[in-house]
Amino acid sequence: MHKPKVVLITGASSGLGKATGEFLAARGYRVYGTARNPSRYPDFKSFPLLAMDVQQEESVSHAVNALLSREGRIDILVNNAGVGITGPMEETPYEAVCNAMETNFHGPLRVMQAVLPAMREQGSGMVLNVTSIAGYMGLPFRGVYSASKGALEIASEAYRMEVRPFGICVTTLAPGDYATNIAAGRFHSPLREGSAYYESYGKSLELMNTHVKDGGDPTQVARAVYRILSSRNPKVHYTVGSPLQRLSVRLKQLLPDTWYERLLRNHYKL
Repeated sequence: MHKPKVVLITGASSGLGKATGEFLAARGYRVYGTARNPSRYPDFKSFPLLAMDVQQEESVSHAVNALLSREGRIDILVNNAGVGITGPMEETPYEAVCNAMETNFHGPLRVMQAVLPAMREQGSGMVLNVTSIAGYMGLPFRGVYSASKGALEIASEAYRMEVRPFGICVTTLAPGDYATNIAAGRFHSPLREGSAYYESYGKSLELMNTHVKDGGDPTQVARAVYRILSSRNPKVHYTVGSPLQRLSVRLKQLLPDTWYERLLRNHYKL
């Protein structure tokens, strides 16, 4: 009888991470999630939560070592922890830019560096990096977020080729907009009276919040993760979202840059 696979999901106290963890646990996986401060979720019963701050190397190592001590192996890593950020590129405080990159890009790399030696030793493993459809294009007033997720997409391609000889697979899943609490925790550059971007940023901010509020069910992402984990030969990249969001990625590949830019400007009324 096969032992259930051990899954580590970062940022799993709510949203896509929690939905994915619950979905996998119901299908026999041994799921462990992470949160910066698990004590803030005293009623959380879905699966064990380990303390991990992906911005802190020591915190990452401690959580990974604790899980390895408990289970002896990590079969699957789902790098899901992330933060939202909006604002005009010119006016976004650089400290906020660095914070987003630390969580959305450097964070997953830290966790991979901590987990990969154990996967290499066991001769198998899968890393699924959760990116974003926004990472395929430079979205106005979400440029920092797009850049952080786009960087993870590209780094994952390189990682995938490097670790393949060790029996480890790296892939990415880029969700569109889903009904989660990311908007509540997102860093918003303030809408400043007198700013050159006051009108255009204000309209775009309303549009972005509406997209998240009216977003899909996070269980769709959980199902997509499950399908990928069940695949014999996972692809390099996957997307999940509304037909229009997934089409936007394809159009980006097919259309001349200026045509695609015009579509985005029309969408954001710029």
